[in-house]
Amino acid sequence: MKTVGMIGGMSWESTVSYYQALNEGIKAELGGLHSAKICLYSVDFSEIEALQHQGKWDETAVILSKAAQSVEAGGADCLLICTNTMHKVAPQIEANITIPILHIADATAEQLLSDGVTKVGLLGTRFTMEQDFYKRRLVDKFGIEVLVPNEDDRDVIHSVIYEELCQGVVNAESRERYLDVVDRLASQGAQAVILGCTEIALLINQNHTNVPLYDTTKIHADYAVKWAIS
Repeated sequence: MKTVGMIGGMSWESTVSYYQALNEGIKAELGGLHSAKICLYSVDFSEIEALQHQGKWDETAVILSKAAQSVEAGGADCLLICTNTMHKVAPQIEANITIPILHIADATAEQLLSDGVTKVGLLGTRFTMEQDFYKRRLVDKFGIEVLVPNEDDRDVIHSVIYEELCQGVVNAESRERYLDVVDRLASQGAQAVILGCTEIALLINQNHTNVPLYDTTKIHADYAVKWAIS
């Protein structure tokens, strides 16, 4: 079994979900007392969040590259960046390590195409929904059409992530607001909706809607499990 490297803490709330999913996945595949071989570096999200909102992405890349180097030095065979948004700086991180990055958008896109989904809604931070680093990869590399919510809905999605979910707050009213956004995306032709922020699955899941939801945290972890035992 290969060792999975993780950069977590963005936020630690969803890193818990990653850790659990990786270990459950290895146990399901190998049985017995098997658990995942993991090397985890957890950052202080307050530092990252401040730089994100100041647009200082190069500085976040330096922090995460150093974390990635530590994970590699710790014996990791691959790297998971345990957040959708920070894949914005994946190319810079990749340039500073020799182990492969298992990209969250690739894992998600492969699952979508396997299920026959070619037009999808995307929820996430404002950075993920509005910038091209994530959407463009889905379009150019996989031919998947991506819809994003309108500006008012993007404001709601973004603020709930940072003001509630990243702080461990799960609010029923926010859940209903998210589900309304999901319904609007479906009405525009989305065959499914990507939960493109690793915290969103803490708020909504498939039990809440008939619209197919793709939990990127679970998909990314499952992708790593398959890689680790391949």
